[in-house]
Amino acid sequence: MIEEIKAQLRSHRELMETMERELAPGIATFAGMLAKALGDGKKLLVMGNGGSAADAQHFAAEIVGRFKMERRGLPAVALTTDTSILTAIGNDYGFDAIFRRQVEALADEGDVVVGLSTSGSSKNVHEALALANDRGCLTVGLLGRDGGTIKDLVDLDLTVPSSDTPRIQEGHITIIHIVCDLVEKGLFS
Repeated sequence: MIEEIKAQLRSHRELMETMERELAPGIATFAGMLAKALGDGKKLLVMGNGGSAADAQHFAAEIVGRFKMERRGLPAVALTTDTSILTAIGNDYGFDAIFRRQVEALADEGDVVVGLSTSGSSKNVHEALALANDRGCLTVGLLGRDGGTIKDLVDLDLTVPSSDTPRIQEGHITIIHIVCDLVEKGLFS
């Protein structure tokens, strides 16, 4: 068991080192984009399925509440959290529309819309991001594997270089934490 634990921690560490080499400039771009949008009075909309839904909720909570710094709340909505909306849209329009319909209702030009997808090809995330593009939003994909169908759709793709879902999710939450830290410092230092 100890060897398995060490192997998993080693795998995590190796992924973080690869992300440092490959994704640092993109993460900086994302943080700058989000800080500018929030500073200009725009909002963050974020979505994903399963564990990525939890990460979307976590991201919105850090932006609305706080990350490390005492500051005013910033506008962010996780499109994964309202069960009445999700079940009504899912029932009336189908699961593939659960995020698209919310983007239609909530997204304004200049907002930042983030989709999390470990496969890079979640259809409901893809459809929402396509509509966000049409509405003049800035779109970001926190993706995995080869970036899937979403990679070429978004303004900025941050594809975690792994095919292992738990490692991809660890990469996504690390990116989210770094971005939250940089946004707070950029807007409130």
